[in-house]
Amino acid sequence: MTLAEFDFDLPADRIALRPVAPRDSARLLQVGVDAALTDLVVGDLPSLLRPGDAVVFNDTRVIAARLSGRRLRGASSAAVEATLHKRLSPSRWAALMRPGKRLRPGDRLAFGAPGDVTDASERLGATLDEKGSGGEVILDFDACGEDLDHALARFGAMPLPPYIAGRRPVDAQDSRDYQTVYARKSGSVAAPTAGLHFTQELLDRLAARGVSSHFVTLHVGAGTFLPVKTESLEDHRMHPEYGDVRAEVAEALTAVRRTGGRIVCVGTTSLRLLESAAGADGILRPFAGETRIFITPGFQFRVADALMTNFHLPRSTLFMLVCAFSGQSAMRRAYAHAIDAGYRFYSYGDASLLWRAA
Repeated sequence: MTLAEFDFDLPADRIALRPVAPRDSARLLQVGVDAALTDLVVGDLPSLLRPGDAVVFNDTRVIAARLSGRRLRGASSAAVEATLHKRLSPSRWAALMRPGKRLRPGDRLAFGAPGDVTDASERLGATLDEKGSGGEVILDFDACGEDLDHALARFGAMPLPPYIAGRRPVDAQDSRDYQTVYARKSGSVAAPTAGLHFTQELLDRLAARGVSSHFVTLHVGAGTFLPVKTESLEDHRMHPEYGDVRAEVAEALTAVRRTGGRIVCVGTTSLRLLESAAGADGILRPFAGETRIFITPGFQFRVADALMTNFHLPRSTLFMLVCAFSGQSAMRRAYAHAIDAGYRFYSYGDASLLWRAA
């Protein structure tokens, strides 16, 4: 398959720069097993599920992973920006940096509040340890462990996607908006955005309906923002991301399936993790490690019966995933309807509920 097969035109005014409030008032486009389209709102979700169904959430927490600062080399310095995407040790992170062309191993970096990195007590120091291709580097920070975590919380900013951050500044409201209400385990540099639609009240209504909630962890990396650059999908390689499916969750979801319940994944992250943890026999097992699963049309799903997800970028791996899940023609029709009907796209946009194509 080729990249061009997953292209479509999206008017710029469909890209949401802020979420709606309350969270569960966002619109929800249901795509049925037969590809029938129904316009709803997220708050309708409990009525669309049956007692005995299970909803799976990604409980990762977004860290303040975007750092601004200076590259220091002798008497000279230059402005730089780093987006952390994978922790390697208590003091080392893999990151994407720009501008990266003139950076070299051994460079000293000082990150701090924008325009204020002159006072050593008011900055976070690091050494550029390694430099790879495509602007990827390894940073060795002066701080370590919890001290580094506190420093990142102090100096870093929410890593909003480029299509938002390029059109307005990140502010304090994003610290709340770009985090799910059930976020627990710090480590992501992008939010599992379908989960942003949930309120505690909606979670309580699901429980009252007899729908169980389960939590897995997949730390989303900056690779989720990177474009596919190969025309042939067979040549694309996903960035690895760390995920964890605990034994009790695997056992509970297996029991749900055994008793006829359906498994609904909230977000492509929880779906990719469950499908990574499922064996060729379809049995879900405990999982702790990296996954670089790349789901395209023709993939045989073993776990998920439904997927709640936002509307994705053209030519993206996430649009390829939803095409694999509900059918390419069905998703093209659904996206065309969403554009015509004024649905809001991307991280702060509206949602869809997709039932797996028969």
